[in-house]
Amino acid sequence: MSFSSDEVNFLVYRYLQESGFLHSAYTFGIESHISHSNINGALVPPAALLSIIQKGLQYTESEISIAEDGSERTMESLSLIDAVMPDVVESRKQAVTKSTTVKTETSNTNGDDGAHIVGKDNHSENMEVDGAVDIPSNKSTVLRGHTSEVFICAWNPTNDLLASGSGDSTARIWNMNDNKSGTSANQLVLRHCIQKGGTEVPSNKDVTSLDWVCDGSLLATGSYDGFARIWSIDGRLVNTLGQHKGPIFALKWNKRGNYILSAGVDKTTIIWDANTGSCTQQFAFHSAPALDVDWQSNTAFASCSTDQCIHVCRLGDTRPVKTFQGHMNEVNAIKWDPQGQLLASCSDDMTLKIWSMKHDTWVHDLQAHEKEIYTIKWSPTGAGTNNPNQNLILASASFDSTVRLWEVDHGTCLHTLTKHTEPVYSVAFSPDGKYIASGSFDKCVHIWNVQTGSLIHSYKGTGGIFEVCWNHRGDKVGASASDGSVVVLDLRK
Repeated sequence: MSFSSDEVNFLVYRYLQESGFLHSAYTFGIESHISHSNINGALVPPAALLSIIQKGLQYTESEISIAEDGSERTMESLSLIDAVMPDVVESRKQAVTKSTTVKTETSNTNGDDGAHIVGKDNHSENMEVDGAVDIPSNKSTVLRGHTSEVFICAWNPTNDLLASGSGDSTARIWNMNDNKSGTSANQLVLRHCIQKGGTEVPSNKDVTSLDWVCDGSLLATGSYDGFARIWSIDGRLVNTLGQHKGPIFALKWNKRGNYILSAGVDKTTIIWDANTGSCTQQFAFHSAPALDVDWQSNTAFASCSTDQCIHVCRLGDTRPVKTFQGHMNEVNAIKWDPQGQLLASCSDDMTLKIWSMKHDTWVHDLQAHEKEIYTIKWSPTGAGTNNPNQNLILASASFDSTVRLWEVDHGTCLHTLTKHTEPVYSVAFSPDGKYIASGSFDKCVHIWNVQTGSLIHSYKGTGGIFEVCWNHRGDKVGASASDGSVVVLDLRK
């Protein structure tokens, strides 16, 4: 039995992806030549690295606890750090040999064992949810077909078609219009292929971003293969957009539906003509990978980067209209409020910042999260939405396992939503702004009342949740997961 450095590198690469460190995974993949290895990633199960380490840990524990005569003595679990320290392992062996009780064994060695990095689910006692809020199995449909983790999902804005994008180099469109079964018959598979030697072959790269045009007639996808693609509603490839050099991290349609905006590892952002598929303008103002983009209007947008900067750019202008600086680490996501007046940003520096085109520095610097903030969303409030009189609310999702709801006028935290037990990757407001869904790597989707901060519904799936989204009517929530599943929760009474 042996393993190669290629295999170890692939497991580390996959672990970085599953943990949400997508640009770290990309950099590691380039430096370790992942693309040149012949490992079929679709066959590697989620959490493979942790699973292998867990088995190694159990073997080490067995080695210590089995005496020379073959008898077994009970011992307390090793922490991962203990297990890789020869002195600790040796002292454990001696302690197990001498001791007659678990208490003696632990007192002879560590005294304080520390946190178990890998082991039983430490959160199981916290996961008990009030029976009234659990979503029953007949209200959840699990869609299977993807063969690798599903990073993203998005509902069509006009009907119940759910799009998903995966590490298996496909996007899929699931028809959930009055669908009960969740069978494979209701999925369209959008295969992301590249030209090689005159033939089309699967790109073997992750589909990492997707967005529906506002009338729901077209779907745009962005991939680690460096191409953006436009698909028709029946799964036909309409256009391939090729100008980025390397992975695309984000892409968005403008409201009018004539331009697509993308951000890439090549440090640039591009405005594409959606009709012709040509590059209308490429913006090269960042000094490191561009991570997110968001339209302010049909021709102006903001972009953020690992370079800690935010640029506001306009079609036709050769320099940024405005540059916001103040974050002390990479900026993960940016979002304009529904009126395009305020720009919110979140960062690995654990802060949220609110910016205005009228000011050169931030309007609010919101500091409460204890770890990196992965994403943010504005409530759909104000003129032209379902809630014209409600104050603007901003939601933030963090690796500290919490979601926070902020009242932006005064920069105060209204609620801290604390039911999750692992990093929260995604939040989404219902179309009426009354509810918010959150998805975490603890495999749970929680749905909360925005006004009170109380938990309304809970669902526990089979994989860590990367993304949650609401359909246009606000009666279904979609969620995509690390084990290749896509889940639809039907909230209709």
